[in-house]
Amino acid sequence: MKSMQDTSRKRYKTIEVCELFDVSRATLFRWEREGLISGPSRDWRNWRLYTARHIKEIKQIIRTRKSGQ
Repeated sequence: MKSMQDTSRKRYKTIEVCELFDVSRATLFRWEREGLISGPSRDWRNWRLYTARHIKEIKQIIRTRKSGQ
């Protein structure tokens, strides 16, 4: 069984985040440029890696956008 610390350190690839929230990469990157998502870390290939903090930020963005419709 994994501890809470192990799951909080999980890093998600861009494709995983897009599938999880059903958003496009372009939308995800636009939110990052607009400052709605703090800059994700990068791996050795310079690919974006998202943490639990980023997931919370994305959830908040989606909630805000849905309530504004």
